Amino acid sequence: MEETLDRKIASVHTVPKDGTKLPLMEHFYTIQGEGYHTGKAAYFIRLGGCDIGCHWCDVKESWDANLHPLTDTDWIVQQAEQYPGKAVVVTGGEPLLYNLEYLTSQLQMRGIQTFIETSGAYPLSGSWDWICLSPKKFKGPHPSVQPHAGELKVIVFNKSDFAWAEEHAAQVGPDTRLYLQPEWSKADIMMPLIVEYVKENPKWRVSLQTHKFLNIP
Repeated sequence: MEETLDRKIASVHTVPKDGTKLPLMEHFYTIQGEGYHTGKAAYFIRLGGCDIGCHWCDVKESWDANLHPLTDTDWIVQQAEQYPGKAVVVTGGEPLLYNLEYLTSQLQMRGIQTFIETSGAYPLSGSWDWICLSPKKFKGPHPSVQPHAGELKVIVFNKSDFAWAEEHAAQVGPDTRLYLQPEWSKADIMMPLIVEYVKENPKWRVSLQTHKFLNIP
C-alpha cells in the first residue's frame, strides 16, 4: 500500500516512553494460527526488538529494533481500523520492551480487542483482552505478567521442556489455558511425545502453527 511508504518515521534510537511511537517491523491482516484464538481473523502488529535470543526463533530479523522504523502509533491504529476483524495481536520481537498503554487504549476506544504474544520477560504494560504468555528459558517471565495470562503456550524443543512447562503452569492462574506447541523444525520428533503427554495430562492442550500449514502469514 502506497501509504506505507509515506508514514511518519523518526529515529529508532529513541523510542518515546509514552508509547506514541513504536519500532514497527511489519503489520498485516491474517488468521491467527496458533493457541487459544486459532482460526480468528486478526490484524498483527510485529514490533522490533528482542534480547532473549531463542536459537530456534523464526523471526530473528526482529531482534534489532534499530532495523525497524519508529512509527507513529496513531498511524498503526489507523491501519488496524481498516479491517473487518476487530482484533489486534501485538507480537515481536518482545513487545513488552515498550510502553503499550497508548497503543492498546487507542485500539480499545475503537472497539478493537487487544491480544498480546509475549515471553513475559518485562513488566506488563497496556490494557489487554487476552495475554498469551510463552516463556523462554533464556529469560524468565516477570511476576507482573503470570497472573494475567489467558493462556500459557510452551514451545517444546526437547524432552526436558515438559518438566519446564509444568514449572510455569504452577505459576499462572487456575483458569489459564495450557498449551504445548512443538518447535516447527522438530515437530516430527516432538509431536508424538506431546500427544502422549496431553493424553496423560489432559489439563494441557496441543497448539499447532496452523498458519504454516496454510501457507499464510
